[in-house]
Amino acid sequence: MRGQSRLDSFGTILTGVAHRLGLESKLFEARLRRDWPNIVGDPIATHTRPDQIRFKKLYVFVHNSVWLQQLTFLKPVLLEKVNTMAGETLVTEIVLRIGELSAEQRSSLPPSTQEATRPQPSAELLKEAALHSQGIQDPALREHLAAVMVQALSLTPPHSSRQAP
Repeated sequence: MRGQSRLDSFGTILTGVAHRLGLESKLFEARLRRDWPNIVGDPIATHTRPDQIRFKKLYVFVHNSVWLQQLTFLKPVLLEKVNTMAGETLVTEIVLRIGELSAEQRSSLPPSTQEATRPQPSAELLKEAALHSQGIQDPALREHLAAVMVQALSLTPPHSSRQAP
């Protein structure tokens, strides 16, 4: 076994120690979290967060089921990108889970996927929703239906051809 020479870099020494202690995957997890947008691209990074590596499986939290479905088809590409960054095959499988993203990631999501505060609906919209839901006997259900209709009507562009009752 060759001893450490005076010319070995600090990085080389740390890499050797990490390898001997089995810390390579933990160090790689930290690099993944830091460089995730560079590895997978901003659109995917906005909706995902790498969690941990266990038994050569990378666990990734995904914003919602739509993104989970889409990323299922992209697993081979993501796996290749992750292992290219590692310089070796540290990950053999990617496991996608729906989970919480950081506050910073949630703030960069498009407004349609955020729980953004909506402006107060106009009196006209409230009246229209109440008129359409008046036939519902259960008060809680009627109120909920009216709220859903107000939300849907407030998302409708003003130039649409919605007719007044």
